[in-house]
Amino acid sequence: MFLRDVLHGLGQPNKRLPCKYFYDRAGGELFERICQLAEYYPTRCELAILERYAPAMAEQIGAGVALIEYGSGSSRKTRLLLDQLRDPVAYLPVDINGEQLQQTVQNLASRYPHLEVHPVEADFTHPFPLPGLNRPASRRVVYFSGSTIGNFEPAAVRDLLAHIAGLCGPGGGLLIGVDLKKNPRLLHAAYNDSLGTTAAFNLNLLARINHELGADFALDHYDHYAFYNPIPGRIEMHLLSGTSQTVHVGGTAILLSDGESICTEYSYKYSLEDCVHLAQAAGLRVRQVWLDEDRLFSVQYWSVEPEAQAGG
Repeated sequence: MFLRDVLHGLGQPNKRLPCKYFYDRAGGELFERICQLAEYYPTRCELAILERYAPAMAEQIGAGVALIEYGSGSSRKTRLLLDQLRDPVAYLPVDINGEQLQQTVQNLASRYPHLEVHPVEADFTHPFPLPGLNRPASRRVVYFSGSTIGNFEPAAVRDLLAHIAGLCGPGGGLLIGVDLKKNPRLLHAAYNDSLGTTAAFNLNLLARINHELGADFALDHYDHYAFYNPIPGRIEMHLLSGTSQTVHVGGTAILLSDGESICTEYSYKYSLEDCVHLAQAAGLRVRQVWLDEDRLFSVQYWSVEPEAQAGG
């Protein structure tokens, strides 16, 4: 799948690489460093929201829940939530990175010995089965932290949210982190940090393709380039070719011209009104919104409306 996705993206007139492949071991470590940068506000703001409002979130979610987390990562934010939930039945982290997933499970299983923890190694952008539970849950709630929802283009985000609504079913819900629209200067700094950590994170995607797919990208021939595009309301992250060159991936030759872009990530930013429309289009309803003091980031609870179709 990795090779297929890479060749498909590089074969487009406007070259793309899926951002879900950022997170090998090196990419995961680099992202953890990004989250600690002064310029990168989302993690800091989201943690502040959770530290202040996790009890209110737990009250909204209710008791006896099966918590399904999309993209579990290091689980720091998850622990803040689990510490407040009343008698949760199970925790099901879903992640494409199997190595990090197992580490997360080990950490949480020792901290919550009475909680069923069932890792699901899967790409949550596609349907996946959930394991059976030893005791029934009162409802399913998906936890989608960070600002990952911003990585999806409009049609894809509608599909993903509709799938979440179906997976949770009537009475279920979604606790989601959403990055908000703000001064573009703050956005530019967040994706162009002074230490170059985000640039290293971006370039690591090419290093992973070299290592895992036997490609021959020369990393010093590419430059990290990120900017805010106000028309669609998104950060765009690119790798720019510094020369005309031919790269080989899986036996296929890829031609790049001098200055040509490979787009590696979009990160859409939303207003609170945008979020209401997103939720409604997927059969969800915004029940509560929590903000940091500077109103840069939000954590929101969306419930599944009765007419949403069960699925998953």
